[in-house]
Amino acid sequence: MASVFVQADDFSGAAEVGYCFVQHGLSAQVLLGTDDGGAALPRFVTDVVVIDTHSRGLSEAAAEALVAEAFSSPPASAAQVAFKKIDSLWRGNVRAEVAALTGLGFHTVVAGALPQLRRSVRDGQPFVAGTPLAQTDLWQAELTAPPADIPSLLRSEEPASVQTLGLTEVRSGSFPQKLGGVLESDRPTVVVADGETVQDLEDIVDALRELGFTAGGRRIVLVGTGGTADVLAQRLASEPARNAQRGARTQAASAEPQWAARPVLAVVGSASGTAQAQLAQLAARGFTLVRLHPHYTGAIGAYEPQLAGARQALAKGTNVAVTLAAGKVDPARAASIIRALSQFAAEAAKGADADLILTGGETAREVLDAVGLQRLVPLAAVQHGAVLSRADDGTLVGTKPGSFGDGLALLQLYDEIREQRGRSAQAPANTLPSKPSERSGAEMTTVATSKTEQNALPYVAVTMGDGAGVGPEVVVAAVLDPKINAECRPVVVGDALRLRQAADILGIHAEIQPVATVQDAVFTPGRVNVIDLALLPEDLAWGELSPVAGHAAYEYIRVASELAMAGTVQAICTAPLNKEALHAAGHIFPGHTELLAQLTGTEEVSMMLSTPKIKVIHVTTHIGLMDAIRKINPDLVERTIRRGHEALIRAGIPQPKIGVCAINPHAGENGLFGQGEEAEKIAPGVKAAQAEGIDVTGPLPADTLFFLAGRGDYDLVVAMYHDQGHGPVKVLGIEAGVNITVGLPVIRTSVDHGTAFDIAGKAIADSRSMVEALHQAAEMATRPSVAV
Repeated sequence: MASVFVQADDFSGAAEVGYCFVQHGLSAQVLLGTDDGGAALPRFVTDVVVIDTHSRGLSEAAAEALVAEAFSSPPASAAQVAFKKIDSLWRGNVRAEVAALTGLGFHTVVAGALPQLRRSVRDGQPFVAGTPLAQTDLWQAELTAPPADIPSLLRSEEPASVQTLGLTEVRSGSFPQKLGGVLESDRPTVVVADGETVQDLEDIVDALRELGFTAGGRRIVLVGTGGTADVLAQRLASEPARNAQRGARTQAASAEPQWAARPVLAVVGSASGTAQAQLAQLAARGFTLVRLHPHYTGAIGAYEPQLAGARQALAKGTNVAVTLAAGKVDPARAASIIRALSQFAAEAAKGADADLILTGGETAREVLDAVGLQRLVPLAAVQHGAVLSRADDGTLVGTKPGSFGDGLALLQLYDEIREQRGRSAQAPANTLPSKPSERSGAEMTTVATSKTEQNALPYVAVTMGDGAGVGPEVVVAAVLDPKINAECRPVVVGDALRLRQAADILGIHAEIQPVATVQDAVFTPGRVNVIDLALLPEDLAWGELSPVAGHAAYEYIRVASELAMAGTVQAICTAPLNKEALHAAGHIFPGHTELLAQLTGTEEVSMMLSTPKIKVIHVTTHIGLMDAIRKINPDLVERTIRRGHEALIRAGIPQPKIGVCAINPHAGENGLFGQGEEAEKIAPGVKAAQAEGIDVTGPLPADTLFFLAGRGDYDLVVAMYHDQGHGPVKVLGIEAGVNITVGLPVIRTSVDHGTAFDIAGKAIADSRSMVEALHQAAEMATRPSVAV
């Protein structure tokens, strides 16, 4: 039987905690309750069995009964370790469900901290970022008030009966003995353990392991957040006995090959702005949208036309997304609306053999119940809270909490489904951490890089760009990416207030922490370090040109340049600025490239655009076409080729192959077109580079060269003027395009798009280019000196 039994009160939490164990190498399956409220039985043996009791929205009595039944089930009875997942904001039927455990005669140890999001427990009181939970607005959507302290939440009639062990005890070094002494009781005992750090959670889990999860002849059930689950999974995965058994356990639970492509049915049960922004991304990818008005819930045949259309689309292999037509939903009718939406989705999916993307724990569970799925195996996570699982009939099911995630969350789940089915996604939408952190009540923690490894990573100054554009949104998303934090130490130069506003828009619970110097930055999951220049007003409008924002963008670049020239940072990565706003503020520069050149005292630089498909460096950039042709000369062409060659070697291409564009159509056709510019201005520069041992060919017709480079024949294209290079790049890969300034004394990369005022502040900005820009900055940066 399973070594670990887990109970969660909603499906989102169950899926996320299940994947938490999977990512540490343990096999897991998630079971859903049956129609009569009982628990489905495991289909095969895994290390971890997770049961979703679907009890968060039930009455206390019903929730208590379901949890008691779950922990009395065969998988729970046979497991060596029992864990109850709770929401990190203490929402749901926590009191009733813990009472179910003590009613079964179990001790319970409640470890409710989530350090990565600064959610802590001190003296038995819940805090968020140092503020008592009861003084925040995080419970504004709940019908009751948040708890002032945990003992009163768990036993309102007798809070003194709940034992609280403070940070002093947890960190004492003798915590196992102290905990064991408290639990040597003749009756079931509830213990609340304080916690502020991951180390605190590790001390709690280690104490329970030392006690063998028993005390006084009673089982101890660990109650905690996804962060607690992650620590538990880490510790259990390291045990030799379990490692020896894992091969046999995971064989049955491993992901089966997914060959045949299926249509995808997405169900977006939230009318929030974030959810609708995510839906817009699916629509842009070709999903057929079906909108159901809540007003007609319960009316016979009300949705028949939409149902017929959805069935027809799925039968043809077209992806379908079902959502609500109203912006607001009456809370009193929420349950009936979710049921109607779920039933519609189940009817649409009948016979379609469709994979599923489901938002919201309640909606997801209702749909899964309606289509008859009871067992799932977590496979992957694409973002905080966004998990892909495989049902026992082979259906792939992507789930996420309703309003959580950035604008790409659903698109990322769709891309992951395509990958699992063996079809490459269209430039995977990878913006936020692939490893979940505790978010929206079902969050998990990440494993930090060791201090020695971290100290070897380059510092990258990340400028926030124009604060009225998409810069703050893409910066927050990219800086939180765990892959980026494994490659460099990003420090934002910008405005902390604007970054917090961007995080709120994206639905990201991030710790935006001002620091005085780069060396003051601390790199932990969920934290954004920012040198806060505090130049923007709180009411700065999104998407509107502002000289104030233009000046602030200039200042961000100036400070980053000073840090780079002093050697404090090893690279600069810039979010987009608006040239008109920059000029309105009195800073007359064509763009970042020229501004950085002046700030660093560099006479000549080159702009390189880099995408996964193609890389282009420009001989001229922000000047008129006639001026560009006049400026081109053999020396400039040769210097540009050499700078591009050196940049590619630095990026890990030892012998790059370079193609050089002509100016005229057909490369002049031997003088038929133009005035012989190819022979006069370009060919001598190419020959000079060849003489230096550079593998370079040209001048070639631009249309032919870009075709050849797009299929992989060339590593770099040398374009003669701005639009000659920018046009093909923006067709072939703007989503993940990066602008690299070559020739500066420090590496500088940037997104390959503008401020996008039309979508700023709407949580739909695509941050893939920013992630790639940070990746390339880290890849090409010098490494800091590290004492060993």
